[in-house]
Amino acid sequence: MAITAQLAEFPLQVRFTAPASGVTALFGPSGAGKTCTLRAIAGLDRHRGSQVRFAGETWQGQAHWLPTWQRPLSYLFQESSLFAHLNVLDNVRYGLRRRGGTQAHDPMELLERLGLAPLAQRQPQSLSGGERRRVALARALAPAPRLLLMDEPLSGLDRARKAEILPWLAQLSRRFATPMLLVSHELQEVARLADRLVLMDRGRVHHEGGLIATLARADLALADRDDASVVLEAKVNRIQEAAALAEVSVGQQQLRVLLPPGLKQGQTLRLQIAARDVSLATCEPRGSSILNILPARVSALREAGAGQTLVALELDGGGALLSRITRWSCEELGLQPDMPVFAQVKSVALLT
Repeated sequence: MAITAQLAEFPLQVRFTAPASGVTALFGPSGAGKTCTLRAIAGLDRHRGSQVRFAGETWQGQAHWLPTWQRPLSYLFQESSLFAHLNVLDNVRYGLRRRGGTQAHDPMELLERLGLAPLAQRQPQSLSGGERRRVALARALAPAPRLLLMDEPLSGLDRARKAEILPWLAQLSRRFATPMLLVSHELQEVARLADRLVLMDRGRVHHEGGLIATLARADLALADRDDASVVLEAKVNRIQEAAALAEVSVGQQQLRVLLPPGLKQGQTLRLQIAARDVSLATCEPRGSSILNILPARVSALREAGAGQTLVALELDGGGALLSRITRWSCEELGLQPDMPVFAQVKSVALLT
C-alpha cells in the first residue's frame, strides 16, 4: 500500500505491506492519518499518485481505479449504523445485497458463531452497544470479503461492553481466515487482536513489524507510553485448581498466573506484561510474595522521562520484557548491557 495525500494538518505519505492472513494494526495517536489511510484502501477517498494493491490485484494505480463496490472488502466503521427498520437477521442479510443475493456466509450461521442467534428477531434499538457492534460485524462478514477493514471497532464502548466484544474480534481471523486491517490508538486492543503493527504519526509510517518483536523494542516511541508493555506467547502446562493458579511456559521459562474461568491444559494464549510491573534485582530474591521471578539479561537501556530508565531484557530461554525503573535504582544496581539480572514480575494479564 502506498497512499499519498495532502491533509489539512500535514501531508499523508504512507507505505506499508500487510500479510495475506491475520490482523495488521495501524496504530498511533488520534490524528495520525490512520482512518484516512483505511478510507483510501477502501476506495472511499481517491488521492492522485496513490497505489493500492491486494493479492496481486491493482485497486488503484497510475491509470487504474477500482470503485469501492468492486473491491472484495468490507468496512466496519466506528458506528454500527444498523438499519432501525430491520431486525438483526435482516440487517445481516443486507450485507449480501451487493452479491446479488448470493449467500457467501449463511446469516443464521454467522449469528450463531457470534453468539447472536437468540437475538435474530430483535430490533437494533433493543440491543446493547456490544450487541450492536457484533451485529454490524456479522453484516460485514456476510459477503465473505477477502479483506476486512475495521476502524476503531470498540470506540465509544465502556469497559464492560469492550470485554463483551473483544473475544469475538480476537477469534475472527482464526474462524474466517480473512486478513484484517485494524485502526486503533488503544494499546490494549492491539495487544489482544493484532499480529503485525504499523506505527503511524503525523501521516507517516515510523515502523512496521510483528507485534511481539515491536512491543519489545526499547528504541520505539511505544516504549515511552505509560502503558508500555510486551506480549508473550505462552502454553498452559498445568492447572492448580486448589490454588486458583495456572502454570504456563514462555520458551523455557515457567510462570504462574491467576486461573481464569475456562482455561484448559495445553491451551495457547498471550500474556501481557507492563513495563511498570517489572522490577529488577541483581541477586535472586528470597522470601518474596511475587510469584514470577525470572532470570534475564539486560539488552538495552535508555532514559524514559524525568528520573526514569527503560530497561530492555532478554529472558533466559527466549522471550523479552521491558522494565521501567527510576534512574537512581538503575545507577545503584550498576545496570549495564549484557548484565544478568532477575526480573520480578508483579502482574501478568492473560489475553485469552
